[in-house]
Amino acid sequence: MILIAIGVVMIYSASAIYAFDKMGDSAYFLKRHLTYLAIGSALTFTALSIDLQSLRKYAKSFLTAAIVLLVLVLIPHLGHASGGARRWFKILGLSFQPSEFLKIVIIFYMADFLDRKKDSLKDSKHTVVPAFFVLGLCAGLVFLQPDLGTAVTLALVVAILFFVAGFDIKHLTSTFILALPALGYAMMAKPYRRKRLLAFFHPWDDPRGVGFQIIQSFLALGSGGLFGVGLGQSQQKLFYLPESHTDFIFSIIGEEMGFLGAGSIVLLFIVFIFAGMVIVFRAQSHFSQILGLGLVSLIALETVINIGVSIGALPTKGLSLPFISYGGSALLANMFAVGLLVNISREPPL
Repeated sequence: MILIAIGVVMIYSASAIYAFDKMGDSAYFLKRHLTYLAIGSALTFTALSIDLQSLRKYAKSFLTAAIVLLVLVLIPHLGHASGGARRWFKILGLSFQPSEFLKIVIIFYMADFLDRKKDSLKDSKHTVVPAFFVLGLCAGLVFLQPDLGTAVTLALVVAILFFVAGFDIKHLTSTFILALPALGYAMMAKPYRRKRLLAFFHPWDDPRGVGFQIIQSFLALGSGGLFGVGLGQSQQKLFYLPESHTDFIFSIIGEEMGFLGAGSIVLLFIVFIFAGMVIVFRAQSHFSQILGLGLVSLIALETVINIGVSIGALPTKGLSLPFISYGGSALLANMFAVGLLVNISREPPL
């Protein structure tokens, strides 16, 4: 709740001038974010009230629905395209990103699958190959949008579940080695991805081109100092730092609130992840443990990647900062995940 509250304040601070210039309403993004927040609150309470064990019988149906949505979003005139990517549906003026729905669904499906197959995890034909096939199909459809960052995040989260569940390390290692050439090709095949990778190593070689965004992020974080320039006083949000209210909102926090403010955000996420892992270790069933671990791993990875990109420790990826960045579908998915985690914590002993 604290992270969400900080997000509301920082989204308005980071987007007000941009929104007034482009939309004629300084609160445009804030109003939309509050709408998603209201929907997310309903989803959170829904997740709190459902019987997870009874819901397991619908795991395959949920996964099938998610895959169908991923296919439909790729069809012109059905899926909404923006910035060269086709990732969204437009519903009543609001955007819905099916890949965010997929993240929760595939974790739920894999938790059910790995629990049912816990006595045959070394069976290649009936366990290992089907699990990797589902992961490959889902990650491949996300990659076609194209969204390499989400596809890689999805693969990493599911790989964590495979490892913890007890998959043979040889299967995991061999799959990782086989995937490396494909990942390398995917990163280098598209010119914009190749430029992002080069900008990660040498951003100052093209300060007005591909290196512009990360350099502006450095300037935002650097100018914040220890205490920041003050809430609402950021200079980088004045059309210098692109995506300042979405992917790079952490940089604006660092500029306005300084090292102490940015550090506090990191500490809040550490507390959140610790609390989530406490729930995982106290879960009453193997299924609940796997499900909880997947949800915590997803939010933790997205946090690490977003902050890593903002500080220049990772190549630029279009992943939002959980609970804080503007982005409706991601906020809904994360709030639903929190509801599921609290639901797990309230399960009675078996």
